[in-house]
Amino acid sequence: MRKFQFHLITFLLAAFSLVAHAEKADKDKPIEIEADTVTVNDAKKTSIYTGGVIVTQGTLVIHADKLVVREDAIGFQHSTSYGEPTTFKQKREGKDEYMEGSAQRIEYDGRMDKIQLYTKAWVKRAEDIVHGDYIMYDANAEYSEVIGGGPKSATSATPTGRVKAIIQPKNKNVPAENSVNTK
Repeated sequence: MRKFQFHLITFLLAAFSLVAHAEKADKDKPIEIEADTVTVNDAKKTSIYTGGVIVTQGTLVIHADKLVVREDAIGFQHSTSYGEPTTFKQKREGKDEYMEGSAQRIEYDGRMDKIQLYTKAWVKRAEDIVHGDYIMYDANAEYSEVIGGGPKSATSATPTGRVKAIIQPKNKNVPAENSVNTK
């Protein structure tokens, strides 16, 4: 059981550390936002984008029905995306693979470097995937948490609404070192 917990924790840390494992060059790229409408309130330092929202920054792509972005007094960005579902996809640093996920609501706290996915949430890295009704990753504390929602949060992937993780073996695609060549 401890080995499973270690692998689950390792997967969760890798899966949700979007900042640490994302393409480092992405943060230096311009942010492009498409939407049907935008409302900007400079006094409150908020922007609300609605209608087929698409956010692109380098390899990061977010799709949402609504995106709310606010800047706090110190200058950190905070965002909440809503959708049926809202999704994200981003290339991982130095790898030819992507991190992707989905939920009904995704919140990002730029100051705390924390991401939270609410309601019918899942995150996938390569062939590893975790499902839950709530998924949180705190990059500063290197802490993650996944909570099931019981029968009320059941999906086709999690018919009981419990947390579900599928983690592939590390050596899945590695040929055996001592295999005998029969040719």
